[in-house]
Amino acid sequence: MVRVKRGNLALKRKKKYFKFCKGYRGSNSRLSTMAMEQTVQSLQYAYIGRKLKKRSFRKYWIYRINSSLSALNLKYSIVLGNLKKLKIFLNKKILAHLSYNDPSAFEILVKKSKN
Repeated sequence: MVRVKRGNLALKRKKKYFKFCKGYRGSNSRLSTMAMEQTVQSLQYAYIGRKLKKRSFRKYWIYRINSSLSALNLKYSIVLGNLKKLKIFLNKKILAHLSYNDPSAFEILVKKSKN
């Protein structure tokens, strides 16, 4: 039988995966099937990581706010509930930033929530 070479399209597809797999170790960067599998897996990990990053930052902000409030002998849930009742809509990121970088402004907010 006559040998048939693969077309340019297959080579292009492989090149795309190999470009993505630069820096991978062992056969993951050299063999086409392994490279494709590893690429798909790495993209899945990246997707999951983006979701986890949001969770971990939110947790980090809550820790910061809570530690600042515990220094003032207050509870996190009560203060945030009171801020919402007063219609002071600041998200956790901003509150954490205030508690760390501008404690005086944070204390003013907390005092407003007490009254």
